[in-house]
Amino acid sequence: MAADWVKQGYDYAKQVYAAQGVDIDAAMNAAGAVPISMHCWQGDDVHGLEGGGGASGGIATTGNYPGRARTGDELRADFEKAVSMIPGALKISLHMSYAELDGKKLDRDAYTIDQFKGWLDWAKANKLGVDFNPTYFSHPLAEDGFTLSSGDRHVREFWIEHGKRSREIALAFGKALRQTCVVNFWMPDGYKDVPLDTTAPRERMIASLDEIFKDKMDEKAELDAVESKLFGLGVESYTVGSHELMMGYAITRGKLYTLDAGHFHPTEVISAKLSSVLQYIPAVLLHVSRGVRWDSDHVILLDDELQAIMNEIVRGKYTKRVHIGLDYFDASINRVAAWVIGVRNARKALLKAALEPTKAIRDAEKKGDYTTRLALLEDNKTLPFSAVWDAYCERQGVPAGDSWLAEVKKYEKDVLAKR
Repeated sequence: MAADWVKQGYDYAKQVYAAQGVDIDAAMNAAGAVPISMHCWQGDDVHGLEGGGGASGGIATTGNYPGRARTGDELRADFEKAVSMIPGALKISLHMSYAELDGKKLDRDAYTIDQFKGWLDWAKANKLGVDFNPTYFSHPLAEDGFTLSSGDRHVREFWIEHGKRSREIALAFGKALRQTCVVNFWMPDGYKDVPLDTTAPRERMIASLDEIFKDKMDEKAELDAVESKLFGLGVESYTVGSHELMMGYAITRGKLYTLDAGHFHPTEVISAKLSSVLQYIPAVLLHVSRGVRWDSDHVILLDDELQAIMNEIVRGKYTKRVHIGLDYFDASINRVAAWVIGVRNARKALLKAALEPTKAIRDAEKKGDYTTRLALLEDNKTLPFSAVWDAYCERQGVPAGDSWLAEVKKYEKDVLAKR
């Protein structure tokens, strides 16, 4: 898109939004300052770097598009290419399974920040924050479907130590990068069929989590979150870490609660939960995903629910209390493009939310003038948002419109196709 078209569109949009009481420059600055955490597992189909055979334990990636990253260097190169086409503040989200062992015989209960030095140095060089995730799947000690809730004490002890090591690694990331590292605890424990005893596994999980979180961390550098799930592959009938268990744990222990867009009943949406959950806990972590009939983690679209999530964050003034992370993995399309499409959509939704004439709409609502509220909400849908987005991209030094796609195609031809 020619630069003069962008300038003309910006000038027009500025006048239109100003008439609604919205400063588009302030909206650009506000939306761009909110970090979005890009997930490493989109780049390699959740294989990790430990040398295993890929994802297991209820995790499945579909598709065989060429160019999957096979090493840390390849994955970081793909990250860099994606980041060059995405505006705004960014972090990366790492799983423990992305440790680089360099031939050492270590297991996940013995990893330290040394196994993530390549990631730390790279994040520093690229001015990126890091979030972290223990990996309670794709491991021999998770094959029976239980980790922190296992009835085998030795299995539980292994995974408890794994959780402690994850927090220590996250703390090191947070201190070195001077950005808070959010650690997300998701355990895929459960049964395929209906169990008799639903209580004991949950009691064991709570006790295990309490042991992991026993030592207090510097919350400026490290924060803990717990994530629930409705069901998963192989645990269709009973999930230990249900919504009620994990939300109750977060409230009673002062932890963040992770809301994943694919982890609830198909008729539920996480945008409707934010203002309720935040009455009881200081902050939440989001895993913004897109489930298609199940928790299938499709690339996120700029759809109604994504927009509703970002609207809630901006309208509620929750930008400091909601940590935004993405979570999807699609191997049926170019993996770098999947990152770019998804993260740009998340940023678009944030910017669109920041451009909403919220004050005028809220004033009408307070007066009981629901006619004006409805009219303004509907008119907002057709305000010239795309012109603001293109101008924002140009200011950030990334491609406007769909011009980024040519860069991805060139990268595919020059780099990905040769893997």
